Amino acid sequence: MSEQTPATPAASGVPVPKRVRVHHLGQMKERGEPITMLTAYDAVTARIFDEAGIDVLLVGDSIGNTMLGLHGTIPVTVDEMVPAVRAVAGAARRAMVVADLPFGSYEASPQHAFATAVRMLKEGGAHAVKLEGGERVAAHVKLLSESGVPVIGHLGFTPQSEHALGGTRVQGRGDGAAERLVADAVALQEAGAVAVVLEMVPAPVAARATEVLHVPTIGIGAGSACDGQVLVWTDMAGMTAWAPRFAKKFGDVGAALYTATRAYAQEVREGTFPGPDHTFAE
Repeated sequence: MSEQTPATPAASGVPVPKRVRVHHLGQMKERGEPITMLTAYDAVTARIFDEAGIDVLLVGDSIGNTMLGLHGTIPVTVDEMVPAVRAVAGAARRAMVVADLPFGSYEASPQHAFATAVRMLKEGGAHAVKLEGGERVAAHVKLLSESGVPVIGHLGFTPQSEHALGGTRVQGRGDGAAERLVADAVALQEAGAVAVVLEMVPAPVAARATEVLHVPTIGIGAGSACDGQVLVWTDMAGMTAWAPRFAKKFGDVGAALYTATRAYAQEVREGTFPGPDHTFAE
């Protein structure tokens, strides 16, 4: 292990903390203890987030626009997701690892969803999967849940349906929209979902869903009444020039990385790196 690599709890002699499981999330809701979730796509950042105490790491299909240079999540494939899931699951000692089922990998039927979920658990090592939609995917959630696959639902703005929704728009507004969203959340819960992500939903609507459900809600742009919060880590850490309105930048990692890269390039060009401290003697 290099000196620059943070020691894992096991490597440092510290006992590995208990893995966060489905029942722990339910207990946290009961206690009113907020659940923390971040996206992760590789082992390096997953290890850092895990050691920092994040409860759930979501290997999101947002890997498309954050890591793969794609314009959105829709082009992401299962074959692109599995290695990322494996990397995150291999690095996380405490956090629950959740894998997104990408667009086109579960919609056709419950059996379609099951086949993809099996890959995420068997090949990737995920502990749960996430899929988008409400009542229309309740049968999918039911089959997965009854087969031993924990499922997290996703309602509100669902990026995989952005074309049908007319773009990136707040959901749950207008006549009957709030009631439909809550009904969808209940349908997911009754089908066996262990939690529900609410994205870009008016805060009162998210609060109502959180009150009605006995499983946790995880908000992203849905106010503070949810049982937990999730952010895309590149937004959270300030890795990009633009971030959604609902995101908060808790660091300026992008600027720090830029500064470090410029300094490295300058020293190489000047011939000052590598110096005596970085060179093996005869």
